[in-house]
Amino acid sequence: MTKLEQRAGARLAVVQALYDMDISGKGVLDALAEFEAHWIGREIDGVAHPPAEVAFFRDLLRGTVEEQRQIDPQIDQALTQGWPLRRIETVLRAILRAGTYELMFRKDVPPRAAISQYVDVAHSFYTGDEPGLVNAVLDRIARKVRGDELTTQKRG
Repeated sequence: MTKLEQRAGARLAVVQALYDMDISGKGVLDALAEFEAHWIGREIDGVAHPPAEVAFFRDLLRGTVEEQRQIDPQIDQALTQGWPLRRIETVLRAILRAGTYELMFRKDVPPRAAISQYVDVAHSFYTGDEPGLVNAVLDRIARKVRGDELTTQKRG
C-alpha cells in the first residue's frame, strides 16, 4: 500500500473520528486510542476500514481539534451566506474542518491534493451535492490561506 493510499485512509478515519467525537462527546485521546485499536485497517460489520498512516492520522485529529477556533471562522466565511457552519450536517462539518486544518497547517501537502482528497472522502458518504460543496468551500479557503501556492502550481 502506498503512502498516498495510507494518507487517504488517515483522512477517512479522521472524519469518522471527528464525527464520533461530535456525537459521543469523547475527547481526542479516547478517539485516537479507539480508532487505532479497533477501526483503522479492520473490517467492522462487513465494512472494511482502510489502513492509515498513523502519525498523519494523529496529527490531523489532534490538530483539527486544537485549532478549531481558527478553523471554524475560515469555514464560516467560505460558506454561502446564511449557512453558518453550525447548520451543516455533522459528517460534512467534520470533512470541512479536517480539510481546512490541512490547508492551514500542513504546508507539506499541496493544496489541490488536499482538496481532491477531501472531495473523495465526501464521495464516501454522499451521492448528492455535498462533494461539490466540499470542493467549493475548501477551494475558497485555499485561495485565501495558500493562494500564492495555487498560482505557482498552475504555472508550474
